[in-house]
Amino acid sequence: MGNVFPPDFAALEPFADWAVRGERARYAKRVSSPMEELQAFYDVAYPLLQQHTEYLENLSLDGISDEDKHLLWAFCALVTVAFPVEAWGQPRVPDSGPSSIDAVIEPAV
Repeated sequence: MGNVFPPDFAALEPFADWAVRGERARYAKRVSSPMEELQAFYDVAYPLLQQHTEYLENLSLDGISDEDKHLLWAFCALVTVAFPVEAWGQPRVPDSGPSSIDAVIEPAV
């Protein structure tokens, strides 16, 4: 099997299962994953995002490659795990019970 991500993002390959399309699917992955997994993904993805912001800003969505599409989905997943890692220390919103927020409109990618 080939790479899921562009070559500059090879460090993300062990986390290819975080390249999930759709906010609901990313949220489901977050709440079903242990904090150790969220932390490991965050620890690799966040520095890559900081180092390669220009690459992402220059992506054209016209004719986007599968590798770049998976990269965008992985960085959307990074946004999904950021608060649990940086603030809550748990996958779910503290004291929220079974509540959830559903995205009504999502990016086309």
